[in-house]
Amino acid sequence: MQRIKKGDTVEIIAGKDVGERGEVKTVMPKENRVLVDGYNIVKRHQKARQRGNQNIPAQIVSKEAALDLSNVMLVCPSCDKRTRVGYRVRESDNRKVRVCKKCGADIE
Repeated sequence: MQRIKKGDTVEIIAGKDVGERGEVKTVMPKENRVLVDGYNIVKRHQKARQRGNQNIPAQIVSKEAALDLSNVMLVCPSCDKRTRVGYRVRESDNRKVRVCKKCGADIE
């Protein structure tokens, strides 16, 4: 089970956008990286190219780059603080759920 999932709210704890909160767009568990909506914007130079009848000029494109998972922390929806994630097995339906380490609430 992953500690951070798509759609979670996270706070950036390292890098140029430190202290900012955003929603997770993509999680890449094999690369140990996460894409946060609207943060870690980088600029990439794109060569001029031809696609069929179209001539696309050279341009500088701004896009989001992936952050390392260790540079973000999950924000608990109930206590609204950044927190570490624990796990607990619910006795009612024997499902493993994520738990906030600060307030003890389940994170769905």
